[in-house]
Amino acid sequence: MYKKKIFTAVLFAGLASQGLAAMPEISGKLIHESANFTKDGKTIGLDPRTGKDVRDDDYMKSETSLRVFLDGSVADSPYHVELQAYQNGEDDTNRNDWTSEESYTQRDPLREAYIDVSNENFDMRLGKQQVVWGTADGIKLLDAINPTDYSEMAQNQMEDSRIPVWMMNINASEEKTGGNWQFIVSEGKSNVMAGLGEESTTELGSTGLTGTAKTTTEHNNGSTGHPFILKGVDTITGKRNGMLNLVPALGAVAQAFDRGAYYSGTYVSLQGYTRATVDDFAQNFGGGQSIGFAGFCDGSSTSAQCLSDIANQAYAPNGASLGGANGGDQNLIKRTLTNAEWASSVNNGTSMFDLMPDATFATFDAFVNAKSKYLVDHDNSPTTALRYSNSTEGGTNYSFNFIRGNDTNPYIDMKWTDTSGNLLTETAVADTTGYDVNGHTYVTNQLRASGGNANAVGGKVAGAADMTHNFSTKNAVLVMTEKTDSITQVGGSFDTTFDTDFLGPVVIRGEGLYQKDVRSPIIIRRSADGKDLSHGFLVSSLKMEKGDRFKYVLGADITAMTNMMVSLQFIQDRNLDYVNEGHKNAQTWKYTGDMTSMHLTNNLIAAEENKDFYSLFLSKPFGASGQHRWNNIYMLEENGGKWNRFDMEFTLSDNLIATGEYNKYFGNENTQFGQLKNSSNIQVGLKYTF
Repeated sequence: MYKKKIFTAVLFAGLASQGLAAMPEISGKLIHESANFTKDGKTIGLDPRTGKDVRDDDYMKSETSLRVFLDGSVADSPYHVELQAYQNGEDDTNRNDWTSEESYTQRDPLREAYIDVSNENFDMRLGKQQVVWGTADGIKLLDAINPTDYSEMAQNQMEDSRIPVWMMNINASEEKTGGNWQFIVSEGKSNVMAGLGEESTTELGSTGLTGTAKTTTEHNNGSTGHPFILKGVDTITGKRNGMLNLVPALGAVAQAFDRGAYYSGTYVSLQGYTRATVDDFAQNFGGGQSIGFAGFCDGSSTSAQCLSDIANQAYAPNGASLGGANGGDQNLIKRTLTNAEWASSVNNGTSMFDLMPDATFATFDAFVNAKSKYLVDHDNSPTTALRYSNSTEGGTNYSFNFIRGNDTNPYIDMKWTDTSGNLLTETAVADTTGYDVNGHTYVTNQLRASGGNANAVGGKVAGAADMTHNFSTKNAVLVMTEKTDSITQVGGSFDTTFDTDFLGPVVIRGEGLYQKDVRSPIIIRRSADGKDLSHGFLVSSLKMEKGDRFKYVLGADITAMTNMMVSLQFIQDRNLDYVNEGHKNAQTWKYTGDMTSMHLTNNLIAAEENKDFYSLFLSKPFGASGQHRWNNIYMLEENGGKWNRFDMEFTLSDNLIATGEYNKYFGNENTQFGQLKNSSNIQVGLKYTF
């Protein structure tokens, strides 16, 4: 990227020497911001193994950026270039991999570089740029062409968090009607979200049972300790609660189960335990078949505590510790567990085993020494967009928008393979000779190869005398691939002004956007065929499926107290293909998960069919000549999540401005805003312009 900067400077110098371009006018700004957390407690993204909480005196960031603007013309065509140098000092959350410039983030060293070309019929802007189509406060709706950097959620100004991309932007005006057509072809890039975006092509998994069983789950996905990892993202890549790390932990525990699958000293393959589930074991050590795992635990242990001991500590049948199969401390099951606590946690889970109580021990045979890896495979197809805008004779402004291109929000595609990369299919095999303690059919998940061969991966060979070796040479690998998907978006906007006696001029505005084929998480907790999460079908039961949505904003703006702007908004996100079938105590249970908030700790909470938000924005200049300004935005989301940002600019001189900002997140911790309560922060800064 620095080579691009040098090339740009050399190009301008060459053009100037030919008389085609004047040397550019140079301006810029130097900004420093420091931020501290204001609450004690852990943020979602912290590595639980550090044991370190965020304190109210910890740094959230200490960043300095220099932006340099070059403005000039080439052969009567104006151009604009914005260069950036960025540095974030070490902070107290170990977020040490987002500290310098990076392309296609808000830290991009080449933020903008475009040239304007005009003739009698149209204007064209070519290069790296931003396109602003929406006017909503605190939320992006019609601004769907440029992706957004959510590394600080919505705290940053839109012009800073919006990510410029390379595009061709053509505007043509109609002389007779006064209307304007805008046509855009741009790069298809995705949003930046903490916890996503970086590959882990090296398989994560167990070292094997050779006297120790250590789980090596060290993938941080570029964001360990980041204060703005959401629960929905943590469910994917989180060190404690993320599927990426839970599956290798399950693989290590499955090894312990496999090693304990014996009766009277004779090894019996886990494949035979088709009528013995996790729930059977946790409640009564039994079920449809005799289970020989009692040797794992102290005789005084309850059955539920015994299961917890195996999952968290993995004792061998002979009493020798294997070093902890769940040495990475993933959230597989509560460490101290009574039978009553287990019974109440089924269907109201806060850990991995709570979600799969009907998984048979034969299913765990397929999980023995399971691994995982994370890939990023974004579609780079261009985005095309068309917009028409005009005004009525009465003064109402309106627009119609069409966008076809990649959804800026990525999604996760999951599949099983063997260690050679061959696809494995989750296959339900029912054992109808008995029913478990909850009256459910025993169903085993067999991971089969393309030829339909059963047990393509698994544990030890049946009858093997050596209890530490002779494992299958092929083990299951959960491949999680981050993708972007092409969607269609059709929308529009309007704004109009009314004069009133009491409030003065009132601006009424609105934006609406219909989205086709947007991915949403669909969770199958129970199903008639047993191919569900309860029975351990991780891929079949956790899918991102296509559906349609409609989002809209209605707002009103007034001026009060002489010069204070007041803006009210109602925002709704309607899921037109919402799924809600059955319930937790029924034989079928399927629903749409909450993209931002679903988590192991909240039982993979369901989304709202129609999610409502309300906002109040205030902005007022102050000082003798109105040279200073304060702003405050308050947002309330359905189910009680809240966010309030107060910021202020204080002009010290013509070139120097002091800034301050306080962001408070509070309310229901299973909402988009409430979950970030421990990321509340206060910021101060200086901005020098030249």
